[in-house]
Amino acid sequence: MNKNAITEAVVLAGGFGTRLQHIVSDVPKPMAPINGTPFLSFLFKKLIAAGIEHVVLSTGYLHEKIESYFGDSFESLRISYSREEEPLGTGGAIFLAMNKTETDNVYVLNGDTLFDIDFRTLGKLHAIHDAFLSVALREEEDVSRYGSVLINKAGKITAFTEKNESQGKGLINGGIYVLNKKQFLRLEMPAKFSFEKEVLEKLYKNTSFYGLVCQAYFIDIGVPDDFSRAQVEFPKLEF
Repeated sequence: MNKNAITEAVVLAGGFGTRLQHIVSDVPKPMAPINGTPFLSFLFKKLIAAGIEHVVLSTGYLHEKIESYFGDSFESLRISYSREEEPLGTGGAIFLAMNKTETDNVYVLNGDTLFDIDFRTLGKLHAIHDAFLSVALREEEDVSRYGSVLINKAGKITAFTEKNESQGKGLINGGIYVLNKKQFLRLEMPAKFSFEKEVLEKLYKNTSFYGLVCQAYFIDIGVPDDFSRAQVEFPKLEF
């Protein structure tokens, strides 16, 4: 195996799933059933195909539902758990989970979205630039509801804009990252913080952040319309 290959991922699976609660109320959002199968199972299959061997699940709300279903493995994937005793924000959750990883660079992704990127290509970009952080970007016709990301010709991130600060066609954060563990854990942060606000939007100017534009299938099952769409579209996808 390539010595630079990334074999670990942190999956954020601790959200409350407020928008889905009128549809799925007895399990955490990443466990929402897609034609009877928990969404996380599909995400795990994609990670296995990308060469991931160990995943750390960052859990919180209804954590026992995830732990009792998956235990310590899924197919060839080894599973560990990082449980938030209280909500720590995205940054705090990632920071806590990173302490259970074992390698230098780790993928980080949301447990309620599927962005069907080529993980290895994102990992290669990260290795080439010896980056602190690399992120998968998506092109959108209207970035106003998401906020946008600007990159230069080398892929270095040159700006993050917040929701409604820009509009029209552009690039948005697709929510899949590669993080350099040592550099991330050296940050002096409170236990509870926002990864987006305190890391992405504050540190990109003086740190090696890179973006990779990925034209790939994307779905966020935390949105009720997309949850319904997944029931129809997932049988047509390859897992």
